[in-house]
Amino acid sequence: MGMDDQSPAMGLVHLLRAVTVEFDLLGAEFAARQGLHPTDVRALIHLLDAARSGTPATPGWLGGQLRLNSAGTTALVDRLERLGLVRRSRDTADRRRVLLEVEEEAAELGRAFFGPVIGEVVRAAEGFEEGELETVRRFLASVLESAGGTRPA
Repeated sequence: MGMDDQSPAMGLVHLLRAVTVEFDLLGAEFAARQGLHPTDVRALIHLLDAARSGTPATPGWLGGQLRLNSAGTTALVDRLERLGLVRRSRDTADRRRVLLEVEEEAAELGRAFFGPVIGEVVRAAEGFEEGELETVRRFLASVLESAGGTRPA
């Protein structure tokens, strides 16, 4: 498959890569300031996204999102709980199941650090018409699906 580095599609690939690198650097800076590992930050993001979407976040689910084995997931959750960032609780519908929730203090730390950049992204998005935003949303959803589908098993 030949790729024309000057094509409009490749221009989007390069721009998306630059955005990804910038967000990765922000995440690394947040992790360093909080004394966290980058995987800790990714775990917190997944847990916040799960809460926002109403997805029950179990340790098994989190391990799947992060591609960690059971032992690695347990160590991660233990560390986040010890740091006061995550809480384990029993599922009221199934007492055998453990659910994970981000502590409010952790969410506030994230809002304090990432709030300004999120505000700037929202302001940038507000400069686009609804149809344009839908096109961007469809593009990003397609890129996310494509990236996930090409990951080695």
